[in-house]
Amino acid sequence: MTKETKSPLPSEHDLDTGDDRIIGVALKWSLVVMLVGGILVGGVIGGIWWMRRKPVSLAPPPKVELPQERELGTITVPQVRFVDVTKDCGIDFVHYNGAYGEKLLPETMGSGCVVFDYDGDGDQDILLINCTRWPWDPRPAPASLPTMALYANDGTGHFTDATDEAGLAVSLYGMGGAAADCDNDGDVDLFVTAVGPNRFFRNEGGRFVDATAESHLAGADDAWSTGATWFDYDRDGRLDLFVCNYITWSRENDRLQGFKLDGRIRAYGPPSAFEGAFGYLYHNEGNGRFKDVSAEMGVQVLNPASGAPMAKSLGVTPCDVDRDGWVDLVIANDTVQNFFFHNQQGKRFVEKGALTGIAFDPDGYARAAMGIDTAYFRNDDTLGVVIGNFAGEMTALYVKESDFLNFVDSAVATGLGPPTRSILTFGVFFFDYDLDGRYDIFSTNGHLEEDIQKVQVSQHYRQPCQLFWNAGSEGTTEFVEVEAESHGGDLARRIVGRGSAYGDFDGDGDLDLVVTENGGPVRVFRNDQQTGHHFVRVRLVGKSDNRDGLGALVELKVAGRIHRAIVCPTKSYLSQAELPVTFGIGDQTQVEGLTIHWPRGSVQHVESVEIDRLNVIEQAE
Repeated sequence: MTKETKSPLPSEHDLDTGDDRIIGVALKWSLVVMLVGGILVGGVIGGIWWMRRKPVSLAPPPKVELPQERELGTITVPQVRFVDVTKDCGIDFVHYNGAYGEKLLPETMGSGCVVFDYDGDGDQDILLINCTRWPWDPRPAPASLPTMALYANDGTGHFTDATDEAGLAVSLYGMGGAAADCDNDGDVDLFVTAVGPNRFFRNEGGRFVDATAESHLAGADDAWSTGATWFDYDRDGRLDLFVCNYITWSRENDRLQGFKLDGRIRAYGPPSAFEGAFGYLYHNEGNGRFKDVSAEMGVQVLNPASGAPMAKSLGVTPCDVDRDGWVDLVIANDTVQNFFFHNQQGKRFVEKGALTGIAFDPDGYARAAMGIDTAYFRNDDTLGVVIGNFAGEMTALYVKESDFLNFVDSAVATGLGPPTRSILTFGVFFFDYDLDGRYDIFSTNGHLEEDIQKVQVSQHYRQPCQLFWNAGSEGTTEFVEVEAESHGGDLARRIVGRGSAYGDFDGDGDLDLVVTENGGPVRVFRNDQQTGHHFVRVRLVGKSDNRDGLGALVELKVAGRIHRAIVCPTKSYLSQAELPVTFGIGDQTQVEGLTIHWPRGSVQHVESVEIDRLNVIEQAE
C-alpha cells in the first residue's frame, strides 16, 4: 500500500519572506496590464494624429516609354545546289568500323578525311581514313584487311584510286589525319591517328614512306588518338604537332561496364564512364625527329577531383586568339570542360578555358563536344569558335568581340543554336559557300546508337547534314538554316555523319564538300552555285616561316572592308580541309590589296591580286 504525500501550502511566514514563485506570478500580471494600457493609449494618440495630419503631395509616376517595334527585313536565302556526284566522280569508298556485336566505343567514333594536294599538281586530293578488323574478332578472317583510301584528282573533279601506288594501303584502326609539309621540302607529309599506335608517313615525291619509328610520333601502344593539328608554337619555322587523346580505353574495361540502351540492348557507353587521357605535344627537332614536350609545356591538365587526366579530347584548332603573334590551341572535350591553351611566347601553355568563357555552356555545364573551327565571321575583329555538341545540346558559337580574352556563347542570339538542339553534330566548320563575302557554317550529323529511336522517339541514327547561311546585316539573325529547296535536297539525305571537309575539287573557284559516314559510303557534293559572285584564292609559300604558311593571318581589303582568313586546314571532326584560303567577294570586281601576317611576325603587303583565280604568294625575303 502506497502512502500519498501532499505538498504543504505556503505559510504566512513563507509569504512574508517573498517566495519567488508568488512574485513571478504577480509580475507577469502587472506587465500584461501595462502592455494592454499602452496599446490603448497609443491607439488613441495615433488616431488623433491621423485625423489632423497634413496631406502628403505624391510625385506622379515616371513615364514608361516602350521600345519601338523593329522592322524585320525579309531574308532571301540564295539558291545554291549541292549535288551528290560521288558515283560519277570515281569514289567508291565505304567505311569499315569493325563492329561485330560487342558494341565497343571506338566502332561508332570514326571516320575522318583529309583534303590535300599530295602529289603537288595543284589539285585537291582526298584521303579517307578507315578502321580495321579487331584482332579478337571471332568471325572467319577475310582475304584482305580494310585499308585507308587515297583518291587522286585530275583537276576536273574526277578521282582515281591511288592508294597502292602512293604507299598508303595500310591497315590500322584509324580515326583521323593531319597533313602538312613538316620538313619544308616541298612535299606534304601525313600523320594518321588511331586506336593503338599512330602513324607518320613522310612524302617522297608523291609516294609515302612509313617513318613512324624514326619520327617518334607513334605515341603509346594502348592510347586512343583522335584529332591532330600541325602548327608552329615556338616560331622557329618548323611545324610542331598536337595530338588529341580521347579516353583511357580497353576492350576489357568497355565490356565490364555492361552498357544497356533500354535495360536489354547492348549500347555504346558514354565517355563519362572512362578515365580521361593526356594529349601529346611534339616539338619538331628537325631531321624528321620529334620530341614529346607535353609535360613541360603545360598541356597535361589534371582533374582536381580525381587527380586523373581531365581531357577527353576530340577536336582541336590552332588560332592566335589574342593576336599577340603566338598561336594558341582550342580543344573540344567530350563531357568535360573545353580547353583554351594560351601560348606564353613559345615557352609554355596556360589553360584558361574557364577564365575565357569557352569551357562550359551558358549555364556552367560541360557539354559533349566533337568538331571545332574558328573564323572571323563578321569581317571585323570578331572571332568565332564553333563547336558541335551532342543531341539535346545546341552547337556552340563562342564569340570574342573585344581585345580581352573573353568569349560569350552567342549561338542563340545568332540563330545558329535552336535548329541544332535536336541534332548530334560531329563535323562542323566555317566556309563561304555562295562567295558573298561572309562565312557560312556546315555541320555533319549522326547518332551513336543504331537503336536510339527505341528509347528516344525524337532521335534518329541517321540524320541530315545542316547548312547555315550567314545573312549578315540583311536578316533578323546572322545564321539561317538553309532548307532543302534552296540547296537541292541531296544534303538532306539521312546518314550516320562523322567527318567532313571542303575543297575546290573541280577548279571552278567555289567550295565543294566531302562527308564521311561511319560504317557507310563517303559522299562528295559538288557546289553548283550560279550567283555570279567573284572570289580570290590564296596559297602561301613560306621561306623563313613554315613552307605551308600555317598560322598566318591573311587580310583582303575589298570596298574599304577587311576580310580575314586564318591559314589553318585543321577543322571539323577528325578531318582537314584544303590548304588554300578562299575569299568570296560578291559582286566586287576589284580588290584594294592583300596583307599577310606571317607566323613569325613579318608583315607582307601584296598590291597585285587577281580575282577569280588562285594567287600563289611566296614569302618576301
